[in-house]
Amino acid sequence: MQNKKLKWKSDFEKSVIIENFVNRGWIKSQEKEEESTDWNVYWATVWNVRNIFNPKNGFRLNDQQIINHFPNHYELTRKDCMVKNLKRFKREQDKEVLETFNFDFLPTTYIFPGEYSLFVEEFHRNPNQTWIVKPAARSQGKGIFLLRKIQQLKKISGTAVTSNMTQLNLASKENYVVSRYIDNPLLIGGKKFDLRMYVLVTNYKPLKVWIYNKGFGRFCNEQYTTDVAEIENMFVHLTNKHGGKYSIDALKLYVESAYGTDALQRMMDDIHNIMLTSLKSVQAVIQNDKHCFEMYGYDILLDSNLKPWLIEINASPSLTTTTPVDKNLKMNLINDVYNIVLPNDDFPDNDQKCNYLCYVFQNNNPPRQEDSLFYMMKVQIPITGKHKKGRVLKYGNELPINIQYFFLLKFVYCINVLQIKNTKQENSSNVEHKNKQSY
Repeated sequence: MQNKKLKWKSDFEKSVIIENFVNRGWIKSQEKEEESTDWNVYWATVWNVRNIFNPKNGFRLNDQQIINHFPNHYELTRKDCMVKNLKRFKREQDKEVLETFNFDFLPTTYIFPGEYSLFVEEFHRNPNQTWIVKPAARSQGKGIFLLRKIQQLKKISGTAVTSNMTQLNLASKENYVVSRYIDNPLLIGGKKFDLRMYVLVTNYKPLKVWIYNKGFGRFCNEQYTTDVAEIENMFVHLTNKHGGKYSIDALKLYVESAYGTDALQRMMDDIHNIMLTSLKSVQAVIQNDKHCFEMYGYDILLDSNLKPWLIEINASPSLTTTTPVDKNLKMNLINDVYNIVLPNDDFPDNDQKCNYLCYVFQNNNPPRQEDSLFYMMKVQIPITGKHKKGRVLKYGNELPINIQYFFLLKFVYCINVLQIKNTKQENSSNVEHKNKQSY
């Protein structure tokens, strides 16, 4: 297939996807039908991937086709399945006498309706705890609310709910996950934020994992408060694209300057543990297929002790771009994905076997910073059997100290500008409101 123009197909009209294909000289498939098979590279919706792998459709991918999801990706990316698999994997690891994974990154979580009675018991043990309720299969913050009273579950049951009930009947057929709300988040400029980080999996058996070393944080729109009066104000508690973004590099510089190098290293090690453990939890249930790869979007929350918590994992992280910086980050992301899954725009030998994760990059040379924004997470895990502790291999020199200070100052400046801008908007709003009242 080398030196032959690949044909691409995409269900998304996103510039970062299409421009990457065009820049590589690939040719768009001319078949218009959804069922078209005249393609080598397909960036598909999760629904179309399921249809392709549905045995009833009788479609088989050939050796010159690759697609961007595993058949049952939802085992990791659907909220209730993720929780179920992590709990199962923890039970399995607890039985092992060898070193186990660290699971202390998932807040206490229950799946409704099945675990409602267990939740009620925990609710009574900690009556002052705030909980966050999420639909298992929705995204973009839809249907989420905070809970302090059992009666608030009427929102999802459609009828009155009391703690005396032994089961919960939901108004819809969808499941919900109810998690302990992390009420002591790390704040920057008085606002809560979370991290979006990207992970690429090219194989589950053996597990081959790549972590993107660029990502971004997203702020909430309003200042954080634990005031019960603001419990229904999602602009305080949920991040979104309108609250402002900052780079992972800026966060690292902030943490290192405020808490020290060791604290930063522990934080990053804990984040890598979240990624590795969550992927290992589904390794036995994911339908591994040589035609598939997957780019996941991990959402991580840091608390005031710099402890990372797993919020959710996205199968189709947004590739919409809102700023030139955002576009550059995501253009490089997709470019690196295809540099890895299709090196030299050629299909690798899919029959090649290896017992441990290893990746040979550019004639056995470790990747330089300008070569790839992914770095290798090398985890010595046989296809079957026990694991050894994973270790992360990083390459490239640290930035000179004067450049670090420049980025840190720029980061703090941006935070201050955001605060000043928001304050001006609030003051303007208050003045306008008072003027209306005076009339």
